[in-house]
Amino acid sequence: VQLQASGGGLVQAGGSLRLSCAYSGLPWPNYIMGWIRQTAGNEREFVAAIRRSRTGTRTADSVKGRFTIANDNAKNTMYLQMDSLKAEDTAVYYCTARRENTMRPIPTDIDDWSYWGQGTQVTVSS
Repeated sequence: VQLQASGGGLVQAGGSLRLSCAYSGLPWPNYIMGWIRQTAGNEREFVAAIRRSRTGTRTADSVKGRFTIANDNAKNTMYLQMDSLKAEDTAVYYCTARRENTMRPIPTDIDDWSYWGQGTQVTVSS
């Protein structure tokens, strides 16, 4: 399994960035892709996730209305469009994946994710 995140960088508050995650080798026919971030204080926080079937997404309240998650099944690439960035969005953003359970809502617990990419740093200057 490979999860390759990219697109991070330095941006001023109020600006935008788009993260990408190219993935391959997932061992399930149906899965959920997600973004989890880790701050400098080592706190991990669920950001957003999307079902491969694109029938559902889930976004953390802290980024709702500012971040949008999308998935391109043909390209095996997930995106996170981040607008109106704030200093508190500064973190390492990890691309994650887990098997989909259609009987359960998209999980937000960080322990529920099976695979993690290497992370991409996002720094928002105030």
